[in-house]
Amino acid sequence: MTGNQSLIRDERMGIKLYKDTKLDRPDLVCGWPGIGKIGIMAIDYLRRAIAAEELGEIEPWDFFEPRKVTIRDGLLKDLEFPTNKFYYQRLRKRDLLLFIGEEQPAEGARFYATGEKAYGMANLVLDIAEKFGCQRVYTSGAAVTQTHHTLKPKVWAVPNSEDLVDEVRDYENTVLMSEIEGRRGQGAITGLNGLLLGVAKKRGIKALCLMGEIPYYLHGSPWPYPKASISVLEVLASTLGIDIDLIPLEEMARKIDESIEQFLGSLYEAEAIPSPIRNQIKESIEKMKHVRESPGPITDEDQKRIMEHIDEFFKRGKKGDERAG
Repeated sequence: MTGNQSLIRDERMGIKLYKDTKLDRPDLVCGWPGIGKIGIMAIDYLRRAIAAEELGEIEPWDFFEPRKVTIRDGLLKDLEFPTNKFYYQRLRKRDLLLFIGEEQPAEGARFYATGEKAYGMANLVLDIAEKFGCQRVYTSGAAVTQTHHTLKPKVWAVPNSEDLVDEVRDYENTVLMSEIEGRRGQGAITGLNGLLLGVAKKRGIKALCLMGEIPYYLHGSPWPYPKASISVLEVLASTLGIDIDLIPLEEMARKIDESIEQFLGSLYEAEAIPSPIRNQIKESIEKMKHVRESPGPITDEDQKRIMEHIDEFFKRGKKGDERAG
């Protein structure tokens, strides 16, 4: 909160609003960290593209441990927590609310939001949605699947209302998760993305999760995956009726692609991995280039076995970076 912002304490515990803003039936778009940073990168890019202004935040005390404790002259001066902020902008066709969380409130050693803390945060987010009369809620994340990094990622969509199904079928480059071959109408969304859809349904608020595809062999990589964020943003821009300049994100995606190619080149030559396994990994990843013509080119068992070696390779690379640092 900047110095010229006046604090407005909302009647709901744990929420601070900086402004008494009036919005006209806005949509709410939410983003959190996750695989490839696909969701949070898309929503934060949207925030900057529309020059959204800070509206408020969810206070962190009940959800997170401090990330940093600052002590000066033997005295505690500051506690640094992950931020969870609301933003807003009045656009030509509609008003828009955004919620961006730096972390998901997890319990134990879990990375994704679970338990009472997650449920509590989901309800606080929707409290603000209801306060401002939001008509729809969007969340965004990653869809780990058999695809190739040179292919344009599709967007998997999960609505919480039958009323949204036909609309989603008209979105470009988008598939309903329930209609993807081999899933038999089933699927799961981890963390707050899935939880928010369920809580919104319980409150009678229509919601939609948009997940950008990321190749299974990159889900544990140290890089973000902006190519999937671009696909998500294209769907959001079309749905919300806004124009977004994606050139900077496309340039970032090009550089990440170069890093992926270098990584795969090192992986295919890694002496620590037996030669037959290296050849199988290379063959399997190359098959992903044709996944659109022949879905499911490798079995789940093969994928699991391949990922054991790729994950170990990532871990060795990370340890090497730490030693070099």
